[in-house]
Amino acid sequence: MVSDPRQLPRWWPGVARVEEATPAAWTKVLSARSGRAVRADFTRTAAERPRRIAWRQELLGSPFERILSEARTEIRLEPDGDASTRVELELVETPRGINRFGGFLFRAAARRRAGEALAGLAALVEGRD
Repeated sequence: MVSDPRQLPRWWPGVARVEEATPAAWTKVLSARSGRAVRADFTRTAAERPRRIAWRQELLGSPFERILSEARTEIRLEPDGDASTRVELELVETPRGINRFGGFLFRAAARRRAGEALAGLAALVEGRD
């Protein structure tokens, strides 16, 4: 589930669908609060199956370019007991320009999105989706 970008709409918050998905790159179509769709392109930067996957958002030429200088995600899976897996999710979003002064807002939003993603993944694994 974690390594297949086509599964993201099932557990990642705000993803309406994934387009042009390959193991190396994909496009998330996000549902904006305004109701319009926003496209975001991603490239896988690391994959150590079944333990780790990482990707970055391609910001150049996107609506996110003026807001962020970096956006990357890493998910690590570790066995935790007999039938459990510990999931660690790291989101790094570096604000650009004047947005640097609102760093606490970016951290709070990233924390919220990470919590929603982990909850969505847990619901999917437990069959509650």
